[in-house]
Amino acid sequence: MDTRTGFLISQIKRVQDRIFERLLQDCGVEEFNGPQGRILYLLWQREGVPIVELAQKTGLAKNTLTSVLGRMEEKGLILREQSEIDRRRTIITLTEKARSAQKSYEAVSQQMNELFYQDFSEKEAALLDGLLDRVLFNLTHCEEEWKHKKRQKNGKE
Repeated sequence: MDTRTGFLISQIKRVQDRIFERLLQDCGVEEFNGPQGRILYLLWQREGVPIVELAQKTGLAKNTLTSVLGRMEEKGLILREQSEIDRRRTIITLTEKARSAQKSYEAVSQQMNELFYQDFSEKEAALLDGLLDRVLFNLTHCEEEWKHKKRQKNGKE
């Protein structure tokens, strides 16, 4: 196995982030940046998500996510509300401002996909997606095993 793979993935991520930011600017999206857009994307799929769940789905540490959400709240994109069921849980909902930006974000995402798969056949694109799904599954499975072992070690299971 080539150690170059991890390097390539890191490089792709960095270049993709820069291009995505540029596309957002070119489309006149100034309400949020790329990382905030990923959080909004999750909330556009399902609103009223607890911070803990957002942290899991974004892969961000809870304290990092909390500070990003604070900036998003200042910009009028989200609201934090206490759960009616469990007051210890904070639920994140979208504002109308965030909802109105969804179409622009989707247009930028479509442009990004076109750049990703430029000169790929449908078969090649499907193959790449399948391989990346497998990599993500493998890494997620490994992470879950580590968490399980850590809970066992700490006597929590």
